[in-house]
Amino acid sequence: MSKLLTSMMIVTIALSAGDIPDNKLLLKYVKRNIVKNPQVKVDGVTVLEKKTHKDLPGWDILLTTMDLTYQNKKIHVPETMFVKDGFVTGHMVKLKNGHDYRDDIKPTVPQSMYDDAHLLYGNKDAAHKIIVFSDPMCPFCQEVVPGIMKAAKENPDKIALYYYHLPLLRIHPVSGVLTRIMHEAQKEGKNDVVEKMYTLKIDPRERDIKKILPAVKAHTGYETTEEKLNSKEVKNALKADEDAAGRMMVSGTPTVYIDGEWDKMRDGYKKLIK
Repeated sequence: MSKLLTSMMIVTIALSAGDIPDNKLLLKYVKRNIVKNPQVKVDGVTVLEKKTHKDLPGWDILLTTMDLTYQNKKIHVPETMFVKDGFVTGHMVKLKNGHDYRDDIKPTVPQSMYDDAHLLYGNKDAAHKIIVFSDPMCPFCQEVVPGIMKAAKENPDKIALYYYHLPLLRIHPVSGVLTRIMHEAQKEGKNDVVEKMYTLKIDPRERDIKKILPAVKAHTGYETTEEKLNSKEVKNALKADEDAAGRMMVSGTPTVYIDGEWDKMRDGYKKLIK
């Protein structure tokens, strides 16, 4: 998305006398100060949530989605805005250490994301709920996610694990097929296939489904068809996961939420099973 947008540093513009600008002013701010590519049309700005931070007294933090059109394609790009006394900025940086507070803040998980379709392991009435956005080919995911799965399997009354697919197709094109296979397997109750995919040895750049399907079958024992994977239902399910990632302002994998809040270090689950 860096080709589409120009990020701001510590630039501020006056908005209005009120604490929170109205949508027209936010739209004007985005058009003038964030989206610099003339090929990108700004259709709107959606405020997802308003938050505060203990280190930033008096500042309201708006978690938003910029609704854009680029090359006739609708895209939704997350953007954080800090607002106070009629001014707005996209970055709030501490001079002492260079820390940018926009890196600390994510939206709160809506209750609707804890649905049966995404429940991978654990009981849905478990004491704690974990949501994971992941790509099985992501090296960081391979280090973190299997441990969370194991914890949920072994402690079903303590942890309910909800799994969302976020294939990083530019880096791992093969994940486009793998995540569709994982979706189908989970829908059939074969959750172990999802877990086994994290140890699959395959070229992350592979795009040929006729090569991918036999490799998955050999490694996991699971077999499916191109017809199923190319169905509208499967494609819509993966698109819904992608939209959920946008709603949660997820920018990379793995992204983990515990009981509705972002787990930046991705290891908070360990405290839940002590």
